[in-house]
Order: sequence, then structure tokens, then C-alpha cells
Amino acid sequence: MATSTSFLEERLDAGALPLAVGDILAIFLLVTVGVIQHNGVSYLSTDPVGWVLTSVPFIIAWALIAPILGAYSPGAAESAKSAVPLAIRSWLIAAVLGAVIRWTPLFEGGAEPIFIGVMLVFGTVAISLWRTIYFRIV
Repeated sequence: MATSTSFLEERLDAGALPLAVGDILAIFLLVTVGVIQHNGVSYLSTDPVGWVLTSVPFIIAWALIAPILGAYSPGAAESAKSAVPLAIRSWLIAAVLGAVIRWTPLFEGGAEPIFIGVMLVFGTVAISLWRTIYFRIV
């Protein structure tokens, strides 16, 4: 008798956990650089809650999109050649979703088109770079 597996069980591999941790850190670092660019380094200590909340819409979006699109599937944990494209396709959708979440009244900051473009480009670079470095080390 065949066993049935859920969609997410097929999309998640425990071996990809280090990628997930690094992806979240890469997103948080990307947002931190932006926060510093717009508010200065002192903002990190004068408004740490604001600093952290700036990244929340993108981390929520990433957590929703990345597993569905296979960023943590069994193939993602094997090599940069498979992991990076899976992350890029996930990030392109997650960045837009994160901007939409940020645009809602729940978060400050809005989502101007230039901001969305910056998040798309620099987020793609950050996550791709992280995953490439990870596989060079491992």
C-alpha cells in the first residue's frame, strides 16, 4: 500500500535547514543595510523594534513562499547549482508579497515601486551570494 505524503512534506528537506537559517539572516541583513542607509547606524540602538519590524513583512513572505516553490526541497540541499535558482524564483515572489504586506496598515514604510525594485535586485544578490558561499564552505 502506498503512503500518501502532503505537498509540504515533498517540498521540505531537513537537510536544507542551514539554508533556511542563512536565508532568513540574509534577508534580515539586507533590510538592516537599508535601515542604516535611510536612518543611520544609531537607529539600530534608538529604535530596535522599528529596525526588526522593518524586516518582518519580508520574512513572513519568505516563510510562506519559499517552501511552496521548493527553496527547501531535497534538491535544494544538494548544490549551489540547484539551490540558487530555487531561491531566486522564491525571492522574486516573496519580495513582491513582502512589499504588499508592508504596504498594509499593519506596517510602516509603504511600498514604492523603486523600493520593490531594490528589494528584488539586492535580495536576489544577497540570497544567491549566501547560498553560493554556503556550498563553497560545505
